[in-house]
Amino acid sequence: MKKKRKMGFAAAILAMVLLFAGCGQTETKTENSGTKSTGSESTVSESTQTESSTAASETEDETLVHVLALKGPTSMGMVKMMSDNDSKESPADTFELAAAPDEVSAKLVQGEVDIAAVPANLASVLYNKTNGGVQVLAVNTLGVLYIVEDGDTVHSIADLKGRTIYAGGKGATPEYALNYILEKNGLVPGEDVTIEWKSEHAECVAALAEDADGIAMLPQPFVTTAQTKKETLRTALDLTEEWNKIQESEGTASTLVTGVTVVRTAFAKEHPEAVADFMEAYQASVSYVTENTDEAAKLIGDYDIVPEAVAKKALPACNIVCITGDEMKEKLSGYLGVLKDQNPEAVGGELPGDDFYYSE
Repeated sequence: MKKKRKMGFAAAILAMVLLFAGCGQTETKTENSGTKSTGSESTVSESTQTESSTAASETEDETLVHVLALKGPTSMGMVKMMSDNDSKESPADTFELAAAPDEVSAKLVQGEVDIAAVPANLASVLYNKTNGGVQVLAVNTLGVLYIVEDGDTVHSIADLKGRTIYAGGKGATPEYALNYILEKNGLVPGEDVTIEWKSEHAECVAALAEDADGIAMLPQPFVTTAQTKKETLRTALDLTEEWNKIQESEGTASTLVTGVTVVRTAFAKEHPEAVADFMEAYQASVSYVTENTDEAAKLIGDYDIVPEAVAKKALPACNIVCITGDEMKEKLSGYLGVLKDQNPEAVGGELPGDDFYYSE
């Protein structure tokens, strides 16, 4: 049975101290007013040490988990958990949504959050940057990249030969994934297929309107957003399926991964029960979201992740999952290996060690 975990910042701050060996401060929150009081840690007396220890453990090992997620598919799976948590009189966790990966990175490195939903390659970069300071709890989103066209001419990767693809994400994982799939199907990017890179997904859609023969690579839920504006856009290829075909033919088991859920290593070591409680609720939230599209879409709209109408149509194609353990390691490690072959900097220079993959 879950333990009820109490609000307080002390555990997160102490974990940050352990991870980065800096000078700490203990931060507590009063139950009724919600105001914060901050006091410097001290070793002047035994009573002060005892008080600090009690605050850090939050009596009876009660621990607040600070969670941060990016708006989009990587946070959609958490939305039922967020709603349930907000409805409690004494919430066990705090949730925050961010618009950009850089914001998530900074707060993780600084110890301001304990668990975060981030792009898969960013987790590897952070692991290398912090010398193992983060671990992956779960794959939360598989591939969300699709080839779309205003027509009915593309039905296989071979059909992309001689065509122009409008795409966003140059120098990032969308480019590496697309190149990998093209190359494994015998097509040379830039020779057999022209790729015209755009700075925004909206520019890709605009380019399609001007080029009757053009096609685009877009992520969900933007595919659905674009289709609401141009109903004749057709989803021609699911690049996750194309990736999996390659893996099957080569006898390997990686997959195209968009997002993962990570935990700060120090926090996981100090509070394994809190992590276990979080994962139990997270698994249930993902199951709810994938099995109750209409209700989940409303929650997604309520939390301003994407509009409800878009979420309702996009959810089945967002590939929201909660994959843990050995399967997580197999799928994610293979994916990161492909990225490293394309550009080592995409994963932080080196592939993470086995300790990157969290195990209870």
